[in-house]
Amino acid sequence: MKRSELRTYFKNGRAVVSARTYAIVKTKRTCVNAFAVVKDDRETTCVIEESRLGAQKYLGFEGDWRMITFDMLLPFSLVGFFAGVSGAFAEAGVSIFTISAYSTDHVFVKSRDLDKAVKTLEKLGMTVRQL
Repeated sequence: MKRSELRTYFKNGRAVVSARTYAIVKTKRTCVNAFAVVKDDRETTCVIEESRLGAQKYLGFEGDWRMITFDMLLPFSLVGFFAGVSGAFAEAGVSIFTISAYSTDHVFVKSRDLDKAVKTLEKLGMTVRQL
């Protein structure tokens, strides 16, 4: 995709910020009520609302993440979309954790960086709505 086409995609883009706060945890098994679970040969990672953590023990814990969902269809053929988003976040000094779904992507940013992240997306031309 050409840079000008990507800019148009950003200009027409929409993102939604969840009102919830999430944790990213390393576990031995899947967390009940997890938003997302990633299992590989070395570990299981769960992304879960902090309010749903319960009393489980975790091998690793990183909390206070806010989820931004791209409220738009992102086809598999789309090239460079997330490179543009992650590059803009990197320039702004915003650390991210990402999850791609079938039709869209989600990016998690620390609560302390949320305002900066929203401004970064708006600077790309996106409309950002906070729930």
